Amino acid sequence: MAKQNTKSKKGFTIIEVVLVLAIAGLIFLMVFIALPALQRSQRDTQRRDDMSRFMSQLSQYQANNAGKVPGNNSPSEADYQDFIGKYLKVGTDSFADPSTGADYHVIKVTQCTSGSCNSTTNSNTNNGTGTGDSNAKGDSMGEISVYTNARCDGENPSYVQGDRKIAITIKLEGAGVYCGNN
Repeated sequence: MAKQNTKSKKGFTIIEVVLVLAIAGLIFLMVFIALPALQRSQRDTQRRDDMSRFMSQLSQYQANNAGKVPGNNSPSEADYQDFIGKYLKVGTDSFADPSTGADYHVIKVTQCTSGSCNSTTNSNTNNGTGTGDSNAKGDSMGEISVYTNARCDGENPSYVQGDRKIAITIKLEGAGVYCGNN
């Protein structure tokens, strides 16, 4: 009678090991592809929330100043930086872009007239890092464009009568521009 092998081999075959490593690799790849998109989405959500806060505090400013808006008669970036300092950065609050950590910067204050919203000022700096482009919308993260006599029409501000009407735009990382108004 033939002697049977009573010892059975224990362990994994090379094919099983390779298969497990391939599956683990695919899982890691999916995580590393999805993670940056998720982070961009979170930063864009923070930007939208910050712009909503900006508009809310702008309404508070108007209530405290007989309906006027910062720079109502002579729009200037300094008026909005002063507004940010007094209304948005109270105590330990911050008003900074989530991707850079630097304070938001009002780069252009524009006046809309019947027909179009054109830039009245062009800033070529964002604390030394601006683009200098004369495009009507901020081209860099953390740049806010403020339009008076405007309402949002999708991503773009359009003329509306009333110098107390303001639209703001900010570029999003994911794609496009966020436009909000009071």
